[in-house]
Amino acid sequence: VQQVFKQLFYMINAVAFNNLLLRKDVCSWSTGMQLRFNISQLEEWLHGKNLQQSGAAQTLEPLIQAAQLLQLKKKTSQDAEAICSLCTSLTTQQIVKLLNLYTPVNEFEERVTVAFIRDIQMQLQERNDPPQLLLDFKHIFPVLFPFNPSSITMDSIHLPASLNLEFLNKV
Repeated sequence: VQQVFKQLFYMINAVAFNNLLLRKDVCSWSTGMQLRFNISQLEEWLHGKNLQQSGAAQTLEPLIQAAQLLQLKKKTSQDAEAICSLCTSLTTQQIVKLLNLYTPVNEFEERVTVAFIRDIQMQLQERNDPPQLLLDFKHIFPVLFPFNPSSITMDSIHLPASLNLEFLNKV
């Protein structure tokens, strides 16, 4: 059950994150707030179902960081440092794309300046990120089956003759 929900939450994360990166109309402060609220509801549900050890919440980390990025101030060098230290699950390319797509929804917000984006790129240039923009929503985690050893020893097993397994020898 835990593995199923980890896979499901990863798919939710990948589809929602990729939509953020592909749609300029959703990259705003209010979307960041809405995303963070919805993610907290998912995390609360996991906790209520005793699935917090499944790893499902960790698969949402890129989406959480993208939502926080949309909510942060984006003006000063200190803001750039905060973004760089916060967005550890995002690649430089993803951060820059989100900043370029950021669209103010009211007159109190401002567009992200080119100088601010360059500042971010300068601070992140030592990162060794893969050149990945979109998340692979078809990624499948390996299924792990727990090993439960049997209390029956191999030398106590009796093989019926009707199975025609005479070629097997007990050692």
